[in-house]
Amino acid sequence: MPKPVLGPERRTNPLIWCVALLCTFITLAVIITGIIVFIGFIIVRPKVPQMSVASANIDTFAYDMSNLLSIKVSIVINAENDNVKAHATFYETIYTLYFHDVKVAYLRADPFDVRKNSSIPLYYPVESTSIALTPQEGANAEVALNQRLVVLDLKGSSRTRWRLGLVGSVKFWLHLNCKLKLPLDGRTIYPKCSTKSR
Repeated sequence: MPKPVLGPERRTNPLIWCVALLCTFITLAVIITGIIVFIGFIIVRPKVPQMSVASANIDTFAYDMSNLLSIKVSIVINAENDNVKAHATFYETIYTLYFHDVKVAYLRADPFDVRKNSSIPLYYPVESTSIALTPQEGANAEVALNQRLVVLDLKGSSRTRWRLGLVGSVKFWLHLNCKLKLPLDGRTIYPKCSTKSR
C-alpha cells in the first residue's frame, strides 16, 4: 500500500499568535471586571438616589380683568440618597412649573452632593412676574378661583452620579412629573410624588 505524500510542514504566522494572545487577555479582563462589578454591587447594594416633592403651598394667586396672572408658590423638593456606603452628586437639575400648560417659572439647582444615607431639602420660593393669559387660559384661572383650588404641574429632571468604590461611578437620569393640587387658603400639602414612581 503506497504511503501518503505529505507536503512541507507549515508554521503558524507569529501575527496570528499575537492576535490570539490579545483576544485571550481582553476576554480575561472582561471576565475579571464583571466579577469585580458583581461583587461590588453585592457588597454595596446600591440604590438609585431620588428626588421627591416634600411640600408645597400657594401664597398668592391673582388674576385681574386685564388677563394678567400672578402666582406666588413655595415648594420644597428633597434630594435623597439611601446608599449607606456611597455619597451622591446631583447636577443638571431643572424643573418647570406650569399652570394649564402656561409656564410659570423654572426651578434650578447648582450641582450639589448628598452624603451617605441622608437627604437635602431644596427650597423654592417661586414668585412669577405678571403672565398674560389667553381667554381660554383666563377661564381656567377663573375656575381655579371659584373652586379655591389651583392645579399646577411640576415637570423636569436631574442627573445623579455616585461612586461605588473600585466599581467606579454610576450615572442616572431622574425624571419628575407631579400634579400639585394647592388649596387657595394657604394650606401646605404633602404630595406623594417622586422619581421612584417613574
